[in-house]
Amino acid sequence: ALVIASERITSLIDWKDRNTCVLFGDGAGACVLGKVTSGGIVADFMQAFGDQGDLMHVEAGETRSPLQPAKDSSSRLPFVVMHGQELFKVAVNSMADAVVAVLKKAKIKPSQVACIVPHQANDRIISAVANKLGFPKDKIFINIDKYGNMSAASIAVALYEAAKSKRIKKGDYVVLVTFGAGLVSAANVIKWNLK
Repeated sequence: ALVIASERITSLIDWKDRNTCVLFGDGAGACVLGKVTSGGIVADFMQAFGDQGDLMHVEAGETRSPLQPAKDSSSRLPFVVMHGQELFKVAVNSMADAVVAVLKKAKIKPSQVACIVPHQANDRIISAVANKLGFPKDKIFINIDKYGNMSAASIAVALYEAAKSKRIKKGDYVVLVTFGAGLVSAANVIKWNLK
């Protein structure tokens, strides 16, 4: 299976809104999943908080094609709206909860995890998740400083870079954890099967 994640969120950014314009970047990543005799995806966990979806959404106004840029270049629509403080709390708590739940489902201890590859939302969220979990920050792969928040693409790119830089080795337990608009969060435990 070929899993592809791509994002061009900068086309939905209001460049006058400093709460969002400095955070996001565009990118794409992909991975091939195949059958393995050992290792692979050990456990997964997903949750949604639809009742809080208004904390991050795209404001499009009255249109039948909400994600098409407005013909009138003076218009700011469509654009991402984010309620940062409230979103921060939900992101930190739901990502930490997802990691705890997926480790329990995988029947492994936090000390057995070699690396956490989180959604690269921002460094404050990643640091707060690490702190809440009691994980040393050097066990968490971070590349947001290079690309910004690439939304859906961030974990695929970070996982590739973590493997390429040898932060992940064959036999390691790796946790992928994400959070996004909707609001949703998810986590996987993978026993890395590549050299």
